[in-house]
Amino acid sequence: MTEMLSFRTSSEEVAAADRWAGQRGITRSELLRDALHHYLTGLASEIDVYLWEQEPLSKDELALGEIADWGPAEDWSDWAED
Repeated sequence: MTEMLSFRTSSEEVAAADRWAGQRGITRSELLRDALHHYLTGLASEIDVYLWEQEPLSKDELALGEIADWGPAEDWSDWAED
């Protein structure tokens, strides 16, 4: 479901939004939608950082990172086509 969002801003910001939208080949609405999404995602990530600081990964969770560092289990380089 989508809803209408309306707000007032300066003429300079409207002109800048129009220029950026034109350069990207998108509508001003799409530009503002994307900008709002990125800003809200950034705010949410700040909360994630705080939560990770309050409750660091457990020893078991850190073990998964060690496994990922092992790399491939086998050397497949001889299968490459020349």
